[in-house]
Amino acid sequence: MRHLATVCLSLITALPAAAALPQGMVKISGGPFSPFFDRDKDGNKISILVEDFYLDQAPVTNGDYLSFIRQNPQWSKTRIKRIFAEKTYLKHWPADFAFKPGEANKPVRHVSWFAASAYCQALNKQLPTIMQWEYAAIADEKRPNAMGQPGYRQQILDWYSKPSTGELADVKQGHKNYWSVYDLHGLLWEWNLDYNTALVTGESRENASLNRNMFCGSGALGAKDKLDYGAFMRFGFRSALKGNYTVGNLGFRCAQSAGKSND
Repeated sequence: MRHLATVCLSLITALPAAAALPQGMVKISGGPFSPFFDRDKDGNKISILVEDFYLDQAPVTNGDYLSFIRQNPQWSKTRIKRIFAEKTYLKHWPADFAFKPGEANKPVRHVSWFAASAYCQALNKQLPTIMQWEYAAIADEKRPNAMGQPGYRQQILDWYSKPSTGELADVKQGHKNYWSVYDLHGLLWEWNLDYNTALVTGESRENASLNRNMFCGSGALGAKDKLDYGAFMRFGFRSALKGNYTVGNLGFRCAQSAGKSND
């Protein structure tokens, strides 16, 4: 018996350890995904495979971002090069290394794509692609894909219809979805890695079969759900952005390949 126990213990200790989740992130199990514009210009249906990835549970906060610029002062409010951000960069911060009292856990905003990308890269991460973000965002509290479920679409529309007060709630106070990701809807817009290819599917890779010049008119014909006004608004908003824009209701979170870690 003692010999058998020794053998069993050896087998157990020889098993590979489960990969630890990167801090503050959750794993999103990939799968097939039909994007909002799910047909190409010839009417052929588009389906892509989103691979497993990690995603921040919540948007990056003012406190998180302060830690970043303390280590990288070139991205502070007065030192950032204007080519990388508009004059309104970190407008809501009173000084280079200070935000308003009580705002440590509120999402950072008035940040450009360049600054958001630098933050993620400093942590060995990157901004989520449009397809990664949209894939994670179709989940509700109980399902990985809640498209067509009563209440899912209305929840998003209710947020879009609320007048902006200029003040944001703390992160992780809103809805937590099936993946344990917070605030994909209901708090603020978020940057994507490939925001400027909003009408191109297949992660950030080019798809020559799509007509990237159409959106409001004939582009709507390629939408899989013409009543999904929330998706129309997101894709329209992304298409209007430039990398140096710093918008008051636009923040970000980071992503990472499931095969890559900080360790």
